[in-house]
Amino acid sequence: MSEGERLTELAKRRGFYFPAAGAYGGAAGFWTYGPQGAALKSNVEDAWRDRFVLQEGHQEISAPDVMPEAVFEASGHLDGFDDMIIECGECGATHRADHIVEDNTDIEEAESLPNEDVMDIIADHDIACPSCNASLAGEPVDNFNLMFATNIGPGTSSPGYLRPETAQGIFVEFPQLSEYARNQLPFGVAQIGKAYRNEISPRKSLVRVREFTQAELEHFVDPEEDEPPLADVEDVTLPLYSGESQQAADGGVEQLTVGEAVDEGVVTSDWVAYYLGVARDWYERIGIDMDRFRFRQHLPGELAHYAADCWDAEAEIDGDWIEITGFAYRGDYDLQKHAEHSGEDYTVFKQYDEPVTVERPTVDPDMSYLGPEFGGDAQSVADALEALAERDPEAFEGEDVTVEVDGEAYTVPVKETDFSVETVTENGEHVRPHVVEPSFGVGRLIYTMLAHAYTEDEVDGEERTYLDLPPEQAPTTVGVFPLMDKDGMAEYAREIASALREAGHSVTYDDSGAIGRRYRRQDEIGTPYCVTVDYESVEEDTVTVRERDSTEQKRVSIDGLAETIARLTEGETTFDDL
Repeated sequence: MSEGERLTELAKRRGFYFPAAGAYGGAAGFWTYGPQGAALKSNVEDAWRDRFVLQEGHQEISAPDVMPEAVFEASGHLDGFDDMIIECGECGATHRADHIVEDNTDIEEAESLPNEDVMDIIADHDIACPSCNASLAGEPVDNFNLMFATNIGPGTSSPGYLRPETAQGIFVEFPQLSEYARNQLPFGVAQIGKAYRNEISPRKSLVRVREFTQAELEHFVDPEEDEPPLADVEDVTLPLYSGESQQAADGGVEQLTVGEAVDEGVVTSDWVAYYLGVARDWYERIGIDMDRFRFRQHLPGELAHYAADCWDAEAEIDGDWIEITGFAYRGDYDLQKHAEHSGEDYTVFKQYDEPVTVERPTVDPDMSYLGPEFGGDAQSVADALEALAERDPEAFEGEDVTVEVDGEAYTVPVKETDFSVETVTENGEHVRPHVVEPSFGVGRLIYTMLAHAYTEDEVDGEERTYLDLPPEQAPTTVGVFPLMDKDGMAEYAREIASALREAGHSVTYDDSGAIGRRYRRQDEIGTPYCVTVDYESVEEDTVTVRERDSTEQKRVSIDGLAETIARLTEGETTFDDL
């Protein structure tokens, strides 16, 4: 049984996650988090919020899951949010073409290849359809848009879409959010919420799904002035799989500190490097195995057109590397697009320390000339003249000036442009911020945490399975058991469980079956501590506390038990210190 299969079996049996709507045959790509999974998910989100929002001093919002079509026209999702699809001519099944290639060849990043190359690889290797085993050679590889469409209100006059990422809910509201930040850069806005992508072939349980939770941070910075606090993370060691290493015959993961990665130019964005350092320690905090972890740089063919540098955090499971986070320097692409499409101001005004006198080239084209001369293109020519004056005022030194609109050149006499250079005093300037984005997939984080925590060992000659989850993340903090349901032990155990809950602990009470079986059940859901009430408890006000990983037990006073469990969970003391 593979690591993933073993994990999925445990997750279903112990209430972490299972396929949704099973009574009606289910729907691929949708999963329900059970009681343990929902609690674990909440703990992961709280830990992310603590590190990437509260400790960084950022804001958090909650935007709608459905937004108008115009938002995604501006963002480019309607035109370019596609995956490669191939349809089997024999059985009609559809598959992700790049996944088919990666599963059947030694090519790791087929997604970065052109469709035609993927089609040729499928033909050269005579790759078969996973559903019916018929050859896929010669079948076309097309693009499939992943957006879920809907209508806002009755009829079809107001089309909308389920958001494919939480980020657009932040970008589109930037004018309002910048006011809340008092128009002071830098500032960050975070969001934890659902996103939706109509995946061609969902697979690997929580890894490739159609509905998922993202935890995203959009950090707005002045590209000319703002610098990250690199000194805070410069000594953090990063396992970096750079683009150069990926393309080298003998390339591999290189261990560099954040400071070394920046100095050597391996990570070109200081802001991205900062968040790689912050994230690396956070991953270890939530229980990801650092021996099965790396940061992989996007290759040129993968790099989004708006991204100057992009790295993925990847974790190894079943011999495959799974992306769990993307770190991108997005420039001002998003804010510029929304400004162009909405007509709103997506800048902040940066006040100078002292007024500055500058020479400002301006044009005021004579529309009575441009209109008859260029017809419907007159306004576009005027806009191009204005942009050229700002960019290259020397172009207006001759008798004529030429601008280009939609690939066509237009020549205008300089006298008709009313070009001039004015001396003006300015108190500040409008700055369109650049965006640094760490984007976390919560479901993939949970899948990785569970896979890396899954442990099998032997106790007293008996095999057991337990989840080596950090106490802070474990869905249940403590299990409370009476040794037997007699002589007042059950009533006393219930009182202790109630007191622990009132103190804020997540508690499970269990009096079913032999005590060893109860321990095993808690081990399998990762409960770090179990409290057992026995005859001595009733007589002496002490209980037995059992530690999950070592299975060692110690007697602890009931007085202050809740505080003891809290100190253990928060790492303020160790079990050996009890």
